[in-house]
Amino acid sequence: MASPKKVPAFTPYYTEDQAGQVRAAFKAAGLQEGDASVSDLIVRATMREVKRLQRKYNGGKSWPPVKAGELRRGQRTMDELKHRNEGA
Repeated sequence: MASPKKVPAFTPYYTEDQAGQVRAAFKAAGLQEGDASVSDLIVRATMREVKRLQRKYNGGKSWPPVKAGELRRGQRTMDELKHRNEGA
């Protein structure tokens, strides 16, 4: 019997307040937006941001894929947290 394919996964780290807002957004509007799960909402929102970054930094083109394991793992450092821009 063939084993199921493993899905390359990410684990985003949210504060308690952020996670509460993600759940609230899904509960309030997820089904109307076509999201069957919180994961659907997160993937849809993330891919929208990826497309924005492609337009801004790569002429609207897709970048070559980066293989799993090639990025730094773990939560952001305190210094990285000071410099992040989540927008409004």
